[in-house]
Amino acid sequence: MKGNALIKNAPQVVTCSGTKAKQGKEMSDLHIITDGAVLIEDGIIKTVGKTNDIISQYSEDVLERFDGTDSSDKAPDIIDATGKCVMPGFVDPHTHFIFGGYRPEEFSWRLRGESYMEIMQRGGGILSTVNETRKASKEELINAGKKRLDAMLSFGVTTVEGKSGYGLDRPTEIRQLEVMQELNEEHPLDIVSTFLGAHAVPPEYKGKADAFIDHMIHEVMPEVVGRGIAEFCDVFCEKNVFSIEQSRTLLSKAKVMGMKLKLHADEIVQMGGAELAAELGAVSADHLLQASDKGIKEMAEAGVVATLLPGTAFSLKEPYARARHMIDQNCAVALATDLNPGSCFTESIPLIFALATLYMDITTEEAITALTLNAAAAIDRANTVGSIDPGKQGDLVILEFPSYHYVPYHIGVSTVEKVIKKGNLVFDKLDPSLNWELLI
Repeated sequence: MKGNALIKNAPQVVTCSGTKAKQGKEMSDLHIITDGAVLIEDGIIKTVGKTNDIISQYSEDVLERFDGTDSSDKAPDIIDATGKCVMPGFVDPHTHFIFGGYRPEEFSWRLRGESYMEIMQRGGGILSTVNETRKASKEELINAGKKRLDAMLSFGVTTVEGKSGYGLDRPTEIRQLEVMQELNEEHPLDIVSTFLGAHAVPPEYKGKADAFIDHMIHEVMPEVVGRGIAEFCDVFCEKNVFSIEQSRTLLSKAKVMGMKLKLHADEIVQMGGAELAAELGAVSADHLLQASDKGIKEMAEAGVVATLLPGTAFSLKEPYARARHMIDQNCAVALATDLNPGSCFTESIPLIFALATLYMDITTEEAITALTLNAAAAIDRANTVGSIDPGKQGDLVILEFPSYHYVPYHIGVSTVEKVIKKGNLVFDKLDPSLNWELLI
């Protein structure tokens, strides 16, 4: 793909400009350019500004490419965004999109009053998906993962984090990470992989959580690190899953081995997961429904991104994380779908926008920052994606409306008309025949 594009005449180019997470009040600053344009060359943003200014600053030979007279491979695709808002591609920094099987019956059980942890304790939940994922072939996982990535793309996601954790043994954990690695090479979306071997205690280690952590550290993690198939290490730090001390042991060893850290923290019970994230210098702590005031303060001071997952709270009918309090305490807040087969089976970015703005007391501007630049920071990508800045990847979405205000306002419905990845048009709602596979 040539990766050259000129997007012009946009009533708003919402740049979300920056190269690191925005904390507190900074999250409201979207850096908007009116009557804007973006020029992308070789997949990288070359410049962004007023349409007339961008066109006028280039020499005559470059201008030939703008009027379509240049038929070379370097000629840019010219997209007239009149009446349409241009924004950074969305980043989804917390998903479990590689898995086998589904758990629709558990949704019905929860509707009848059973809790997530009750279902998990009797062999459902994560362990149910572990059984199905262990049985799935690599080809089956690749095909299912590709469909989910295509759905994410249609919602404007251009970079996604994916976790293992549905194997809880060496062969399946490795297979999940290999699948993500292969999909990263063939699919337009960039995939950032996380090793979540400590997602639950498998039946063969029941009552022996310490031994399971030791197994992950000594038998699985060295291969993950040695092969470079995961960048992050994560752990489900939760009552009746993995304790603070077990989580500290695993993550400390991962850090020594060169991995970056994440935590499933304080989701169901307040255990001090937020405090542990700050102590260890984690890139992000996720969920945080029960995070303490102390933990939130320490995360803000340590620069740990608070990745909030409103779709999960919605699906489990739990209170939402205290997003307003976190932002007011100068935290950097990100949002994510938590796509998984149990507690939140959705790829819907519009749903996350709606829940965050309507039920978490987040402004529209803060929500956009949380799903672009701060989401990129939550996977240590704020220097390359998450904003429309020169030098970053040319990852953009073009809305079918003239303003970013339409994103949460059109409740639960995608406002994304086009998606541009590294300067190439890879999704167009107006052209259902467009197939990104034909472009590579």
